Amino acid sequence: MTGTGASGARSAVEWLVSVAPDPDACRWEWERNPHGVALLPAGRRWDVLILPAELGYPTLDVLTRLVDRPGPVLADFGDARTGFFVPPGTATRWLGTGVRGAGAGTWIVVPYPGRATGGVRWLVAPDGAGTLTDAALLEMAMHEAAGHIGRAGGGS
Repeated sequence: MTGTGASGARSAVEWLVSVAPDPDACRWEWERNPHGVALLPAGRRWDVLILPAELGYPTLDVLTRLVDRPGPVLADFGDARTGFFVPPGTATRWLGTGVRGAGAGTWIVVPYPGRATGGVRWLVAPDGAGTLTDAALLEMAMHEAAGHIGRAGGGS
């Protein structure tokens, strides 16, 4: 699901570093950080909604049935959480139990697109065109995923 060609990875890199205070320093960090990650500010081109993995993975499954390609999605170290890239401003308006938002004034750990890292990884890599997951669609997918989880665990 993370597959992007070489030119797609370059476009994704340019899209991601466009939010960095110093894009060259960001590229340098990706090259030299032993984990292959850099810190990028949220809230400029995207916010990130962070779900616990037990909801995040099923939500991604629902999303991929609803749209050809959702926006970028990250999995953190240990696969404990998933982060969905959504339009800027979403994090400040989001009301959801158990969902954390990274928006203006926050930073997230981002791996280089198209490269395997030892920790944070792309479940869906950025496409370079700025595709984001629509927040209303994400909410609908979360509700459907939670319903499936509840039915599977509730014995009904």
